[in-house]
Amino acid sequence: MAGAECRGTVKNLQDQEGNRNWNHNQGDFISSQSGPGQNEAPPTSPQEAGSQLVVIPGNNKTAVGEKLETVRKWTITTYMCTRQTLSERLGTGSRTVDLDLEPQLEDLSVDQQRYSHLTKLADTLANQMVKFSVTQKSLGDALAELSVKSPALHVEFGVNADVLHFLSKRGEEQAAAVGSFSAEIDTLVSRTIEDTMVNVKQYHSHRVEYDAYRCDLEELNLGPRDVTSRAKLEQAERNVQDQRRRYLKSRDDLSTKLRLLEENKVKVLQRQLLLLQAAGASHNLSCHQHLQDKLQERSQQLDPSSALNPLSWLETS
Repeated sequence: MAGAECRGTVKNLQDQEGNRNWNHNQGDFISSQSGPGQNEAPPTSPQEAGSQLVVIPGNNKTAVGEKLETVRKWTITTYMCTRQTLSERLGTGSRTVDLDLEPQLEDLSVDQQRYSHLTKLADTLANQMVKFSVTQKSLGDALAELSVKSPALHVEFGVNADVLHFLSKRGEEQAAAVGSFSAEIDTLVSRTIEDTMVNVKQYHSHRVEYDAYRCDLEELNLGPRDVTSRAKLEQAERNVQDQRRRYLKSRDDLSTKLRLLEENKVKVLQRQLLLLQAAGASHNLSCHQHLQDKLQERSQQLDPSSALNPLSWLETS
């Protein structure tokens, strides 16, 4: 009986161990079939998520070719203009000179410098006149205060205070007139003349381009003549004609601009110089008249025959 129980116990243990092994192997099989993260949703692609991705084919080769051609022409023109500018500065290259236009451009540059200097001087004068008027007014205030505190010199202090106050006020008006003159000249220089200088720069740029292509044509004419050189020569002649038309148009536009500038400059300067002269004359005349009136009034007060100013004991002795 005991042996039978032992055999039964051993058999039960073996059966249980077999069941555990079978369950373990089956779990491994199920796990290998399901894989990790089986319960999670797989990642979706952008198309599956609802976004639309569009691939544009590269069919703009024509536009790219045009841009490259534009860059190529610009590079060639820049190189030729740089070479022409260097040759002119070194004195080895020829340049086109307009005998009528070049002196006008030199005069314009000199006028711009002169008018700029004139503006600075006018600003300096206006500032100094303002400071001088302020000092005059301060001195007049001090004299007016002394007139109140000095009964014996009340009239003398009062007259001089009144004169200085008048001169200070007229000086401020004169300073304003000079400042207005300076502002108008500055407008002429910084706007009108500067706008013309922009056309001058364009004219010089077109002139350098024309001379660069002209010199290139001259070099080709000195070379051998074959099929390739003839094609280059014809193209160079067309380029020179195009650049010549641009240069002549720029020259004509600049000539018109210079003529209009000269007329405008004359009108502006005539008016501003007349106003400045009138302001100076008015300032000096009014100050002179006021001083004469005050001196005449004071001389009457100092008349020995006047009862208001009896002679002192030194004068009577």
